[in-house]
Amino acid sequence: MRKLGTAVAVLGLAALGAIAPATSAQAAAQAEGCDQAWPGRDGNVRAWQHNDCRGYLLGVDAGDDADWSDGAGAFQGSDYNEASSVMNSGYTGGLDVVAFYLTAKHLHQFGYVCLSPYELYADNLTDNYFTNGGGVVNDRIGSHKWVTASACGAGSWLT
Repeated sequence: MRKLGTAVAVLGLAALGAIAPATSAQAAAQAEGCDQAWPGRDGNVRAWQHNDCRGYLLGVDAGDDADWSDGAGAFQGSDYNEASSVMNSGYTGGLDVVAFYLTAKHLHQFGYVCLSPYELYADNLTDNYFTNGGGVVNDRIGSHKWVTASACGAGSWLT
């Protein structure tokens, strides 16, 4: 009976040993967030539901999307007003900056922010504000468009 108990204990410890490395690897990947999610330059903009590129990936888009709440484009329906982190993995040169707008249809007058391809990502939108008094960016993006850096005014850059 004692040998059976020892065998069960050894098997239990072996099983824990097999689980621990996987759990540690998962924890390490979780700790990396946006750094881990960075795909390299692939021509896209991305947005996530939570800070640090975590939670649900709302969309990936190489083009413009004039309304994150409609049924067209890469961002649809409930994606409107959900983004807490964004990434610009677009190609550099020309239209390489992503402008995010408070409203649908890329309306500057209600507020916008820009993400440079050299910034790579903004991992916490709670500390960024739309231009024109539009308020905090977090959970308030309604559309996006690829623009040149000259289309972005002072104070409009995401960090």
